[in-house]
Amino acid sequence: MSKHLKNHSKGKFFFGSVKVGERGQIVIPSEARKLFNINPGDQLLVFGDKKKGIGLIKATILKKFASQLFQIFEMEKEKESKENDDKNEEI
Repeated sequence: MSKHLKNHSKGKFFFGSVKVGERGQIVIPSEARKLFNINPGDQLLVFGDKKKGIGLIKATILKKFASQLFQIFEMEKEKESKENDDKNEEI
């Protein structure tokens, strides 16, 4: 691990500071890019909280999470449909 990469507590890191350029761009430190597997061309989503600050997440991670949620919703929908079919058969 680089001397610049600080692991303050399990899973929490400080990578240093960055300057915002004239066009509002920043450079993500190489240690952070390596740790989080951020590569050129990756799409990042930017979230913000007025009290906590700005956070970045790879779009692919959120896409995987959303896909899992949709699968769960679909399974629940199928389960409800089957339960309704079973009730209709009893009548």
